[in-house]
Amino acid sequence: MFESVRLRAATDEDRRGIADLLLFVFHEHGTDDQRDLEMRIIEPERSVVADDDGLIVGNAAVQTRDLTVPGAVIPVAHVTGVGVAPTHRRQGLLTAMMRRQLTDIAEAGREPVAALWASETAIYPRYGYGPAADRLRLDIRSREITVTGPEAPAGKFRLIDPKAARAELVAVHDAVRIHRVGWSSRPDYWWDYLLADNDAMRDGATNMRGVVYETADGPVGYALWRVKSDWDSHGPAADVRVNELVAGDPGVYAALWRFLFGTDLARTASYDFASVDEPLQFMVDEPRKLGRRYADALWIRLVDLPAALEARRYATPVDAVFEVTDPVLEANNGRWRLIGDAEKASCVRTDDAPDFACSITELGAAYLGGTTLATLATAGRIQQFTGNLPSTAFQWYRLPGVLEVF
Repeated sequence: MFESVRLRAATDEDRRGIADLLLFVFHEHGTDDQRDLEMRIIEPERSVVADDDGLIVGNAAVQTRDLTVPGAVIPVAHVTGVGVAPTHRRQGLLTAMMRRQLTDIAEAGREPVAALWASETAIYPRYGYGPAADRLRLDIRSREITVTGPEAPAGKFRLIDPKAARAELVAVHDAVRIHRVGWSSRPDYWWDYLLADNDAMRDGATNMRGVVYETADGPVGYALWRVKSDWDSHGPAADVRVNELVAGDPGVYAALWRFLFGTDLARTASYDFASVDEPLQFMVDEPRKLGRRYADALWIRLVDLPAALEARRYATPVDAVFEVTDPVLEANNGRWRLIGDAEKASCVRTDDAPDFACSITELGAAYLGGTTLATLATAGRIQQFTGNLPSTAFQWYRLPGVLEVF
């Protein structure tokens, strides 16, 4: 690193400098509105900054949020806002910040797991993050497809102003997310960010629109979207850009998709946060018209290995010994015995011979049940010594999904 650069915890006075850095390195609009939004989602006390004589030239932040994991909802450090100014690249700043951040999370002792979205996937395995949840991006020919799923319970649609209906959206989201592995809790500042509706977020589309489906018990599902108007030689050709669709009941879920596909003057719809096992794929008469594209999503890092493995539950009984190497957090290194099932789990040090060996990265990849231990072993990422590889135990009844980039 440059001799003039030092790493330190951010302060409230650093919000503007951090926001300006991140808008620059992620090539986003540096408008006053966007800068204000970025400043609001920063938790200064949880940001590691690289300071070069008073100028913020690097940042690695954490959002304090929970994450649904197999069988539980736990505190997870949501790592975000990682960037280095182009004037200070290739000086070891990123590595220094990531190591400092992991050490800070471990020493705080609140979050046994960290999660992030990787802008460049070659970077984060160096620090123990493994690809744990994938997604489908859908480019749907909505007028060439029919939703054949179940009917919704008695109720009705109601158009909403998303900001005005925020309390209803929060209630539905919170009721559903605790059952969806990979979904995060949302602090107030994050709802502010998601429902902000400035020009930079619209990309030429309309303002954000919303609808709730309500029964006698109140709202039980909602959808948020924008419409990008277009006309071609065949007539109207608008695209419905779905931000999110949330419903716990299959009939309500299907009804919301029918509603969106029926948008007047639209011929297509798009959605970037479908899960790999998205139910819509099995509720339509022509799945190819969904235009599915596969992409990586959430990356997971075990910070406190025994606490992380004890916090989640297991689809089948597991009793296995494994040996782990961790290049950053020494406390995770060594041999461990995991015993668990759908009700409880324990993970303690042992001197017993291991059934398998891997790095902390592989355990992160398998943690949510989206990447199997068997696949990692087949890829040569896990060394097996016995036939006792608890691959099925680490899976869950549904694949993990995601609803947002944080």
